[in-house]
Amino acid sequence: MERKMKALDWAYLNKYKTENEQISALALGEKRIVFFGDSITEGWKTIHPDFFVGKSYINRGINGQTTSQMLLRFRPDVIKLKPKIVVILAGGNDIAENTGPATFETILGNLISMCELAKANNIEVILCSILPANDFPWKRGMEPVHKIDALNEMILKYARVNNIAHADYFSAMVDEQKGLKTIYSKDGVHPNKEGYLVMQPIIETIISNL
Repeated sequence: MERKMKALDWAYLNKYKTENEQISALALGEKRIVFFGDSITEGWKTIHPDFFVGKSYINRGINGQTTSQMLLRFRPDVIKLKPKIVVILAGGNDIAENTGPATFETILGNLISMCELAKANNIEVILCSILPANDFPWKRGMEPVHKIDALNEMILKYARVNNIAHADYFSAMVDEQKGLKTIYSKDGVHPNKEGYLVMQPIIETIISNL
């Protein structure tokens, strides 16, 4: 039965259910920030945990997730936590087709829906660029370079038109072949500590401006 329940929880709504229930009401003046994404977000807390220490930062990343899965858990893992800001980093796993083929319009549409849900609940959004990748080690041959370029352009355009903050990790981490610089990753997709140390000042500058 337990295995069946896990199989049915396609969006992993139960992953943070207990943690969410244990989060206390907002303290006076508290400005929570939810980091919402896939393995790149989830890995931040384990590879560079100091980033989250002593701050009102909440990590809600789940390994392997696509934007379709994230949209389903946006209410329990973001809205119900009553953050001031949500940092959304997603799209790479859609390009890898982790949950099946997805068009750029579908991926962007999911991101737009998250932004609209956030706006309706008075949550500021920071949309992040997808990190560079030459290939996906778990799904070789997807040729993601040009797809990442195209989707990042769409994300940036939407952010500019709608006055949404945009975190450009891509430009700071890309190499000459439009992959992730080897100094910042072991597998060409997921940041190591050096990679997160590059990402940290980019996002914290935007957070402070908001």
